[in-house]
Amino acid sequence: MRFLHTSDWHLGRSFHRVSLLDAQRAFLDHLVDTVSAERVDAVLVAGDVYDRAVPPLSAVELFDDVLHRLADLDVPTVMISGNHDSARRLGVGARVMGRSGIHLRTDPASCHRPVLLADEHGDVAVYGLPYLEPALAREEFAADRADHTVVLGAAMDRIRADLAERPAGTRSVVLAHAFVTGAAPCASERDITAGGVEAVPAEVFDGVDYVALGHLHGCQTLTERDAAGEPLAEGPGRIRYSGSPLAYSFSEEHHRKSMWLVDLGPDGAIDAERVGTPVPRALARIRGRLDDLLADTALDQYEDAWVEATLTDPFRPHEPMAALAKRFPHVLSLAFEPETGDDDPLASYARRLRGRSDQQIAEDFVAHVRGSAPAAHESVTLSAAFDAVRADTVRTERA
Repeated sequence: MRFLHTSDWHLGRSFHRVSLLDAQRAFLDHLVDTVSAERVDAVLVAGDVYDRAVPPLSAVELFDDVLHRLADLDVPTVMISGNHDSARRLGVGARVMGRSGIHLRTDPASCHRPVLLADEHGDVAVYGLPYLEPALAREEFAADRADHTVVLGAAMDRIRADLAERPAGTRSVVLAHAFVTGAAPCASERDITAGGVEAVPAEVFDGVDYVALGHLHGCQTLTERDAAGEPLAEGPGRIRYSGSPLAYSFSEEHHRKSMWLVDLGPDGAIDAERVGTPVPRALARIRGRLDDLLADTALDQYEDAWVEATLTDPFRPHEPMAALAKRFPHVLSLAFEPETGDDDPLASYARRLRGRSDQQIAEDFVAHVRGSAPAAHESVTLSAAFDAVRADTVRTERA
């Protein structure tokens, strides 16, 4: 059976205030053309269909159009909600759409009820596991704590239990939206949790033939490991991120945007290849003093690209954006990082904070003010406070 695995469309998102509506429309045209040309049996969309819980009308119209076109091709589509989506809004009309082959999976309580597909080799059970916010999904899965690994593991236990009751030889696919250990993130993904992305181990997905992941914007295949923690020399490549079809930040400058075309063999073996997606405009990050950036002939190649410029002049130049735009008409972002010594207090403070979670920063603050680190019970209280804020934020965004 052949699948087209995609995710993170983020319909309605712009790129530094530049509308991506036409680029997103071109991608969806390309997706429909690929489904037809490659004789795809089913499309898998692993979350973040929209960029926000209440998307603009133009994004909803794009979504509506592509669903009609996929239904007209008579190709089943299985789609889950991501952390950017409002699960309730995305799931409106799911039962009606299912009759047309568009299967929306946005309710965590139904994650163990698969979309059943079939080919000449038998059944394929496709399970849609929507994004699970631990603080909100904990009760549904009777988890002992609001933790991504615990909640996702409980959901996968339900899926494995359902799969165990199906006829021998039934192949399985899971769609999920999560940050899995060993994967490479970038700056354009909204953190799964406030204060830092909480990763889940790949072992959570044991027992299924293919895992179609969403959330991270770089296309990648996760390295699987044996019981001793050693990487498998020739892993099956069963856990993959498709990545986003378009770049949504300059941190994706070197990404090759694509989808996965996945063939699932009769024994569950995976064979996959990447299908590139249209690129509206190249990205470039340039850095240096303003006069150097304006004169360097090596930068000629970026004159038609979307540009992020970081100026290192010791003093801010006069109207630098206007000067840059004369050479780079599509410059979108300008930052200043003056060349300073290692003893600069602001630079050293930024370095100390880099890569630290909100919880770690809060605990450091307590230690600085009080002269001693928080006790274990105080750390637990801080963690609970962050969980409560995160849950309240999610409820507000999805209301």
